[in-house]
Amino acid sequence: MRRLAVVLCLMSAVLVRGAFAQPAFAVATIRPSTESVKFERDGKTEISRDRLLMRDVTLSTCIKWAYGVQQSQISGPEWIASDHFDIEAKPDEPESEAQMKLMMQTLLASRFKLRFHRQSKERKSFVLTVAKGGSKLQKAKVDGPAWRQNSSMGMVAKSMTMREFADFISGPVESPVVDKTGLEGKYDFAIDFSAYVPKDQERPDVAYVLNLAMSAELGLKLDAGKETVEVMVVDRVEKPTEN
Repeated sequence: MRRLAVVLCLMSAVLVRGAFAQPAFAVATIRPSTESVKFERDGKTEISRDRLLMRDVTLSTCIKWAYGVQQSQISGPEWIASDHFDIEAKPDEPESEAQMKLMMQTLLASRFKLRFHRQSKERKSFVLTVAKGGSKLQKAKVDGPAWRQNSSMGMVAKSMTMREFADFISGPVESPVVDKTGLEGKYDFAIDFSAYVPKDQERPDVAYVLNLAMSAELGLKLDAGKETVEVMVVDRVEKPTEN
């Protein structure tokens, strides 16, 4: 009886560990990027239920996607935002995007040896709100995954939430952006920046141009201020070996 009890305890422990094990991709390849993605600082990420394909992405891009944070919320060595990779990963069976993000967390820990801790900091930030005249956004025609494409002077977005838009513009303004629009759901929209870029400035202020364009075309605005945000502080990370 004692032996049976020991066996049952061991089996129970194995089942518990398996139930709470972090999901992982069945196979994943990581290589230095072979070609840049035009007009995109974050490369290109394509997701289907049976494959994740990331082209010309940095480790910071992967962290942002996996953990739902903005670039300005990541503190680590310079190379995580400068070295570019091509990543292809596949699960054992079709999975949701949320599950694939958990799998990416496992991949970052195993292949990049990523370790970090979180802390709250007060930082210069922007708050995204609805402009005085009201929102000009149109609800998405199709309730699909968020899609976005940049051009030399603008962008087109489909099925994008305001939280996702705030995450996107946090990159160009290089500060946290907090969504306080109160707008729920997903939207289709486009922005053309060409009419708002000062002709007499070689390097115009990005937040200023973005504010002009958003106010006129989307009925949104950015207000500068300070917000307490959570920051991921990288304690350890390594460049992966090719495979």
